[in-house]
Amino acid sequence: MHEMNNLKNRMFQIVLGVLFVLVTVITLVPILRVISMSFSSKGAILSGKVFIYPVEFTLQAYERVLINGSFIRSFLYTIVLTLGSTFICMVMTILAAYPLSKKNLKGGGILMTLFVLTMYFNPGTIPTYLNIKELGLIDTVWALIVPGALSAYNMIIMMTSFASIDQSLFEAAYIDGCTEVKTLIKIAIPLTGSTIAALSLFYAVGRWNGVSDVLYYINSSKLYTVQMVLKQMIESIAISLVEGSTTNLVADNIKSASIVVSMLPMLIAYPFIQRYFTKGIMLGALKG
Repeated sequence: MHEMNNLKNRMFQIVLGVLFVLVTVITLVPILRVISMSFSSKGAILSGKVFIYPVEFTLQAYERVLINGSFIRSFLYTIVLTLGSTFICMVMTILAAYPLSKKNLKGGGILMTLFVLTMYFNPGTIPTYLNIKELGLIDTVWALIVPGALSAYNMIIMMTSFASIDQSLFEAAYIDGCTEVKTLIKIAIPLTGSTIAALSLFYAVGRWNGVSDVLYYINSSKLYTVQMVLKQMIESIAISLVEGSTTNLVADNIKSASIVVSMLPMLIAYPFIQRYFTKGIMLGALKG
């Protein structure tokens, strides 16, 4: 019986491993295709030879992207915007979650209900636009930060993570004369570092990939994020016929190279945060 159970476990692990490999391959194929097209020549792309590896390797597409002033400027601007937005979002999330994690907070139930309601009732695009316009945020960087400065879902995860901390630690801090602010900084935040890292990744990815708010609220091209510039590039019909006839590039070269460059910051940051991801989410979702 014991050997039979071991055999079943091994078979299950094998099947699970095969499924995992298949899912990984299916997920990677579109990414590999984009990367291969960015490194392939015009003739190879037009003849349909490019699939998941470059054909007739060339760097001309990246040279074109890197000398594109608007793309590089929007790329650097989006990095700064993402870092600043993530910081503000986490400050707002922590400041909302910490007091709500206290069972003795007066009116906490009402406040929590109001937060939860925002998850189910969305005012819609037009009321949101009118609200932002009345606040004077149209065509300012704050229009890309303030409306999404707090996610109720992320706040609930953060609140649950705070509530999972042993209350005796807080009591000891109070006895030593710590204020709530000092207790938050010295005890609560260090003990929930994994959750903070995971939620920071959520906010950063959301801001980096966000394009709808830029489309609605931003008129000046100087405030366009890299995703907006990329969207305009992808939606354009093609590179000019003159350029296409005199270079070894087509529209797909430029689009693919731009996509690859825009993916790099998240791909670089994710491995450093990934080790906190599962631990942080489980801590904030299951305990309490």
